[in-house]
Formats: sequence, structure tokens, C-alpha cells
Amino acid sequence: MFRKYIIPFLAVAGVAFAVFTVLRGDRTPPQPPPFSDAPQAPYQSFVAGSGIVEASTENISIGTHIGGIVSKVFVRVGDNVKASDVLFAIDDRAIRAELVMRQAAVQVAEAQVAGGKYEIALAESLGPGNNISVKEYQRQCFALQKAEAQLTQAQAELKSSETNLELLTVRAPVDGQVLQLKVHPGEFAPASLAVVGQPALILLGSVTPLHVRVDVDENDASRASATAPAVGYLRGNKDISSPLRFVRFEPYVVPKKSLTGDTTERVDTRVLQIIYSFERNELPIFVGQQMDVFIEAAPHTSVGTNQTVKP
Repeated sequence: MFRKYIIPFLAVAGVAFAVFTVLRGDRTPPQPPPFSDAPQAPYQSFVAGSGIVEASTENISIGTHIGGIVSKVFVRVGDNVKASDVLFAIDDRAIRAELVMRQAAVQVAEAQVAGGKYEIALAESLGPGNNISVKEYQRQCFALQKAEAQLTQAQAELKSSETNLELLTVRAPVDGQVLQLKVHPGEFAPASLAVVGQPALILLGSVTPLHVRVDVDENDASRASATAPAVGYLRGNKDISSPLRFVRFEPYVVPKKSLTGDTTERVDTRVLQIIYSFERNELPIFVGQQMDVFIEAAPHTSVGTNQTVKP
């Protein structure tokens, strides 16, 4: 009798458990409270945009003209450098050996030119018909021209080696701060970042002042004014904010990019980029962080009506 009802009972229990699991899993999980409330625009009518903090020189990716093994790095992340300060150096032993060879080649060419000039001077002092033929004199003149050409070539090759030796020492192009350092002694530094996707060896930029690049939707671009006040709030912390000073409009409207660092991620919207500057002072704001920016603007008027639409 018991065995007769055990299987239907287990089947019903299984169905009930499945229904319970589905209903329980279908519940919307409670949403955690936001870490910080969203910032509120300080203007009654405004244009809003998302911005990313960058150096006032823009972020400069430092590369090297000549690839090679890094022999020494002279800076650390966060260091402030002046223009022409040494950042890192490539192993220069092969170039220095080549330089010695080029210097010797110049000396040989100079000796050949001096010998040719001596032969010409001796022939001219003897005069025509005195133990030297016109044909021999012309041959000596051609030999001198060839020696002078070889000297010019040797000097050019020496200059090229000297330039290559100088290029093995990478220097800062502007005053700024070392934002990223992706090169270390013993690593191979590729020439001119020729490898697709290769990160910058050193990321450099001036942080006094900082700039914020704001993306304004093309539908609101006409409402943004160079003279309008603007304020930026640090993404994730509305208590950290700064008034912004207009720098320039980027003259080319670009496709909107996701601020994930992947430049291939795009949406269909196009945006006008506006550059603002601000002094960081003691604010904990760093290059690469996002900001919510509000720009005061006149109320938007609908086409064909007198009705104003506030954002």
C-alpha cells in the first residue's frame, strides 16, 4: 500500500519544489543604495555632458625612434619633469661601436683628399710637359673629386650615427608629470609604437591645470556657449566639484565613444567635445577620472511654438 503511493507523492513534491524555486528566483533582488547621490545641476536651465579628465597638454604617449633593449629608466610614476629631461635610455653599445668605425672612415677619407690635393699641387708646380702628361693630370683631378665625394659620404654617415646615438636617449618633449610608466630596464622597447595595440611606454602630460573633455550631444550643441558658466562634479562623489573655465570647442563633431578605454565601442550619437580647465589644488581628482558637467544654457524652445522645454 505504501509503495503504491510513494512514487506519486515524490512526483508531486518535486513539482511543488520546482514551482517554489522558480517563484523564488523570479523575485527582483533588492537594489543596494547608491554610493553617492547623483549631482544636481546648479542652474535652472542647462546642458549636461559626460567628461573625462585629461592633461592640459593632452595625454602624450612617449615612444622611441629606434627600438632596442632599455638600459636605464630615469623617472618614476608621478615624477614632475621639465622639457628635455631624460626619461629612459636604450642600450647604445652597438651604435657607439658603429660610431668609432664612422669616425675612422672619415679620417681615411680626409687623408685621401689631402693626398689628392698634394698630387694636384705637385703637378701644377711642375707645369705642363715636365714629366706629367695632360691625361695623368686629369686622372689626378678625377681621383681628387672621388676622394672628396667619399669624404662627404663618410661625414654624412658619421652624422647619421651621431643622430642615432642621440635618439637612443628619450627626453621629455614638454613640462609635465609622468602619468604611466610601462617600460623597465631589460625590456624591449619597440620603435615608434609600431605594434598595433601596444601601450605607450610612458604617458606624460601637464596637470597644472587639468582639462576635462566634455561630450555634449549634438542635439544640445547649439545651446552651449563659450561664455556660459559651467561646473563639474566628480563621478561617484557629488561633494567633489570645481567651477570650469572654457578653453575651446573641438571643431569636429565625433561619434560618441564609451568611456571604457576601448575606442572601438561606439553608439549612433555624435557629440560636440568642449574642453574646460580647472585647478586641482587639493581636490582628489586624477587624470582619467570621469566628471558630470553642467553648462548653463538658455531654455530650449520647440520649433514652431513659443513653448520652452527645460532639460
